[in-house]
Amino acid sequence: MESNDLVNQIRARFDHESQKRILREKYEAAMLFAHEGGMWRAGPELQITLIACQEDEVVLKDLYENPVKVRVSDLLQLSQQRWQEQMNAWLSEYENLLQRR
Repeated sequence: MESNDLVNQIRARFDHESQKRILREKYEAAMLFAHEGGMWRAGPELQITLIACQEDEVVLKDLYENPVKVRVSDLLQLSQQRWQEQMNAWLSEYENLLQRR
């Protein structure tokens, strides 16, 4: 194997890892949403917390540690919807990235 081939392979691998990181950052940022005056991150942690709540109205700390009164059912629905939309889009872009590799 020539050194130019090796260099090209290393660059391609680095570019692939860089593109994966950029995708992750893009979709992690897209998980953020506002609701009832608070900022929330859609994801399993929030959803499990909401599912564990016994009442429909609770006070939770948002991303900025501010107490926010929310309806559990509304916030859970928004979180699940945002999570699934963004994960589907992320998967689609990731699969395209793998095909280009």
